[in-house]
Amino acid sequence: MVPGEGNQPDSQNRTETQEGCEEMGNHRTTAALMRMCRLHRFGDDRLFIVPLDHSVADGPILPGDQLDPLIGTLADNGVDAVVLHKGRVPFVDPRRFADIGLIVHLSASTMHAPDPDAKYLVASVETAVRLAADAVSVHVNLGSDDESTQIADLSAVADACATWRVPLLAMMYPRGPRITDPRDPVLLAHAASLATDLGADIVKLPWAHNAAEMKDVVRQSAIPVITAGGPVERDLSGILSQVSHMLDGGTAGVAMGRNVFQAADPGKVARRVAELVHPSLGFDAEFSAGPALLAPS
Repeated sequence: MVPGEGNQPDSQNRTETQEGCEEMGNHRTTAALMRMCRLHRFGDDRLFIVPLDHSVADGPILPGDQLDPLIGTLADNGVDAVVLHKGRVPFVDPRRFADIGLIVHLSASTMHAPDPDAKYLVASVETAVRLAADAVSVHVNLGSDDESTQIADLSAVADACATWRVPLLAMMYPRGPRITDPRDPVLLAHAASLATDLGADIVKLPWAHNAAEMKDVVRQSAIPVITAGGPVERDLSGILSQVSHMLDGGTAGVAMGRNVFQAADPGKVARRVAELVHPSLGFDAEFSAGPALLAPS
């Protein structure tokens, strides 16, 4: 199945995407705005992103031949964009990306490293441009032993993004030997501020302790804040409750990976989450079921 064959959300707003994306990000050039608008394909100011970059850190997340149909399922069920490493992009039918955004992740580390929190760059903005990416993402662990390298990498990528007119998603996590509470709103506000100061357009943060704290973090941020998907939930109601709390915190959306791609029916989960993230959209009653994936480890 190629884009356009499955059940699609109501597309009446898709010709009005500039309203939802023109105020977002540090870059205001035509090329950057075009890419940002492709990410915000439903014309509002929210994002539902499904990261699929876990395999570098943790090993295979699904059978190799199921990435392409999975992305087709996500596109058919309201997901705005997926996050992939550069080597996975050629395994996806390029026609899929007519209906879903592509964010190429530039950072890596593995669970087997002496310090898994020490992220480093494994791809460039130029490579992402050659892959027709709509944005790139960089991971920074604030407070890690290797923090200085990661911050320098984020700054260098932001400079390259300004040159190539590519939006930058900064994935910022308070994580390290001196971090006792990674959900501390003071730390989260600092992480968002750091991402803004170095040139990111969107920042992904962990959820704070409650909606009131998260609202304060969002209020202090000059760029849109999206929330990491949180712990794995085994039932759909738990996932939807989690997403509702995140949006109640004033965030501009969610980045949810395992709770979507490890679900028995990724299409159903994606569509129900999309209904919360994009409440103004109309959706068909039926779900586009996803492939059966590897069981959670």
